Amino acid sequence: MIDMTLSGLKKAYKEGTLTPAQVMAAVREKAEQYKDYNIWLYQLSVEETQPYLDALAEKDPSSSPLWGVPFAIKDNIDLAGIPTTAGCEEFAYTPTESAQVVQQLIDAGAIPVGKTNLDQFATGLNGTRSFAGACQNSFNPEYVSGGSSSGSAVSVALGLASFSLGTDTAGSGRVPACFNNLVGVKPSIGLLSASGMVPACRSLDCISIFAYNSDDANTILDCAEGFDIRDGYSRHNPFSNQARQYGLRQGPLKVGVIPQQQLQFFGCDDYQKSYQRTLTQLADQGFEFVEIDYAPFDEAAKLLYEGPWVSERYIAAQPLIDDNPEAIFPVVRDIIAPGGKPPATDLFKAQYRLNDLKQLCLDQLKQFDCLLTPTAGRHFTIAEMLEEPILRNSQLGYYTNFMNLLDMAAVSVPTDFTDNGMPFGITLVGNHFSDRALLSIANRIQQSIGMTVAALDYPQPPLADNPVIDTACIDVLVCGAHLDGLPLNWQLRERGAVLKETTTTTPDYKMYALAGGPPFRPGLVYSEGEGAAIDVEIWSVPADQFGSFVAGIPAPLGIGKVKVSDGRMVTGFICEPYGVEGAEDVTHFGGWRAYMKSR
Repeated sequence: MIDMTLSGLKKAYKEGTLTPAQVMAAVREKAEQYKDYNIWLYQLSVEETQPYLDALAEKDPSSSPLWGVPFAIKDNIDLAGIPTTAGCEEFAYTPTESAQVVQQLIDAGAIPVGKTNLDQFATGLNGTRSFAGACQNSFNPEYVSGGSSSGSAVSVALGLASFSLGTDTAGSGRVPACFNNLVGVKPSIGLLSASGMVPACRSLDCISIFAYNSDDANTILDCAEGFDIRDGYSRHNPFSNQARQYGLRQGPLKVGVIPQQQLQFFGCDDYQKSYQRTLTQLADQGFEFVEIDYAPFDEAAKLLYEGPWVSERYIAAQPLIDDNPEAIFPVVRDIIAPGGKPPATDLFKAQYRLNDLKQLCLDQLKQFDCLLTPTAGRHFTIAEMLEEPILRNSQLGYYTNFMNLLDMAAVSVPTDFTDNGMPFGITLVGNHFSDRALLSIANRIQQSIGMTVAALDYPQPPLADNPVIDTACIDVLVCGAHLDGLPLNWQLRERGAVLKETTTTTPDYKMYALAGGPPFRPGLVYSEGEGAAIDVEIWSVPADQFGSFVAGIPAPLGIGKVKVSDGRMVTGFICEPYGVEGAEDVTHFGGWRAYMKSR
């Protein structure tokens, strides 16, 4: 198996168990398994990849942070010699040079895999608005992938790239990260060059990053960042090396949150519960939450599509709108076409109001280490999105649309799984150029409540012509019938899960023998200071198998977070308290296996 994280590839290359050519061959082979997911608009051939592999011979792996690392590029960002379509075949052109960010990543040793699917002209947060078809979610293909950077997120989530580039105007670097269990970095505007990127709203656009974890995201950001004199919106980082200090944020944190009455989950109880679980877990880890007034943020967000900024989208697509409007996806055309009408007076009025709102928002933000919001309020199926494409897309942007208008930075972090096994995440928000501070807080979140996205980390197989890529996996804690050798363990093994660790919970859990069976099942319930350390196992489950595994869990059991002996919070089996009423307390056995032997 191939660990596709940056550290995993670096280790394998150093030990000589893998070569970049083998990794790229394995990526191509695995991509064939997911052809129906509509991830790619263009994949590089063996011949097109070879020059990038040859160039590695001239680079020192020790000074090339991305040496031999495969990455995907959203198809509104240029790669020299490869068509750029922005999701519209009639718009296509072939650039002679790569976007500056792409070139910097290649110079650092990264290898492009291909160009990824997107909502046409980066107009959408859902991933269904493309001539290539809707991009499918990596956990459940019936759900939207998120957009507009749809293929970029799914390619990483399915192990077809170690990281990817997206773009973000209204949330396109954050919503797909949430829906595919990834870290998504929306950098400060101008921190990464926008040269070689097809604009959506040129004054607001930025190139974004999808990665497995905050460490990888920070390394990629370091390689991608840089001032570009050709980009009129490029900015020098005024904090220089100070702003590049990334690590594990320690100590108490004061964090702004949205009041309950201003939260919106659009009828999705699963996301609401995941958000509340996340806040509870973070509060236990030293996060102090203080409510803000979200009204000015929300008002600013509405200006993006209800104000004159839609004219920027019109400018980007104007030649097609004027000469060949039928080439544009109908929903995208309906959004963009009115952008030619607002008078200049509307723009100035909106700018005046936006500056007033910005003052109000920044005044609130300055008292906090960051603002924390849900990344999205609901995860729609593809069918649901197609039923109400404009309304439901707008709902996806409730927590994201304000960000670039207010010149803020953001990092999306996976924190939980819903009861039906779908990913949930939060977004950390700060003023511009707070990128590394936010990544450091994201690092703490991943360390403290469980890193929910990881490639398997166990010894590599002997050098082979066709090594197998390990899909991004989710650590799952089991405590009962799914333990190794017990009756339901086959449900893990048939999905390609691998036993990663045997450990115990903290001494804060009680275990009960639930009614029913066979197979007999335990219920694990948190009981602070009144329980015992319970024997558990942690299994690494391929991300694309996690949803089907969770779907088979019967009530009152469910998936939540369990604290293990070293303090980590791991995704695992828990039991609703009502389920143990009248059940036998078997806590004193210290684990399900010991209890079953006593029967």
